[in-house]
Amino acid sequence: MVATRRALLVVPAAAAMSATVLWGAGPSVAARPAAPPVAPPVVMPVPHGVGPEADVSHHGHVSLWGDRLRIWLESVNNGPWDLADGTVRLRFSAPLEGRQELPERCLRSGRSTVLCRTGPLSADGETRRAALDLRLGARHAEVVVRVDTLWSGGVPDRDPRNNEHRVLAPATGDAYVF
Repeated sequence: MVATRRALLVVPAAAAMSATVLWGAGPSVAARPAAPPVAPPVVMPVPHGVGPEADVSHHGHVSLWGDRLRIWLESVNNGPWDLADGTVRLRFSAPLEGRQELPERCLRSGRSTVLCRTGPLSADGETRRAALDLRLGARHAEVVVRVDTLWSGGVPDRDPRNNEHRVLAPATGDAYVF
């Protein structure tokens, strides 16, 4: 079978037909006739939206002044499925200073990357927030911050446009919204 991008649901033909048959007590096991041969499976396309799906989004703002980079991040899931956990990746065009004071749910992943757990994101749109106050390895006139979902608990997000951002933050101290 050639793999396609459409999701498929494989149901044995006998199981598909037996859904309308009522099973009674019937004869004893010894008196039952031999089972009929198993028919090949019936392949049916799964309609869009049947499997687990989430719509995670990240919004907030970035400020840069001197060698300080402040990020306010809000993550939300607009469903339809709840997420047990998720991971937001923040990547910077400039390396961070070696030692950082990070929120409890965040950790370094290289010289210029921070990963933060969102925690559970229910499908009702409950917001999870994180505030990061980072120090760069040197002063920069501007820094590009990339925000995206690294992991969403194995639940696909069919519209990643609202959780992937690229923000240019000039060293003005102003908040640049994403």
